[in-house]
Amino acid sequence: MADHNETGKLGEQIAEQYLLDKGWTIAARNYRSGKGEIDLIAWASPELLVFIEVKTRSSEAFGPPEISVDEKKADLMARLANHYMAAIGYEWAIRFDIIAVTLSKKGAGTTEVRHLEDVFF
Repeated sequence: MADHNETGKLGEQIAEQYLLDKGWTIAARNYRSGKGEIDLIAWASPELLVFIEVKTRSSEAFGPPEISVDEKKADLMARLANHYMAAIGYEWAIRFDIIAVTLSKKGAGTTEVRHLEDVFF
């Protein structure tokens, strides 16, 4: 597996644990439909379903991870969210979040996790 794939997978694991620690329930991981994917889908509460894009970088030399989420990704996530909601018969409150993970260098500090809520629409 390429280094960037391993970095992304690690970031998704960190993001998932972060959400679990907040008391959220994970509904789906790496949800795919067609050519797209949503990294995590989680219940923040029984009334709120959240679709989450996880972005991970090993440093912020080229800016924070979240700046790489663009309008094209937002549109794709909206289409995938509609598909997922239809599949489970859900028609209520949703939100789109980004979890940005910056990995620490070995022995040089802690991994930083930033949770940006309600980032699209």
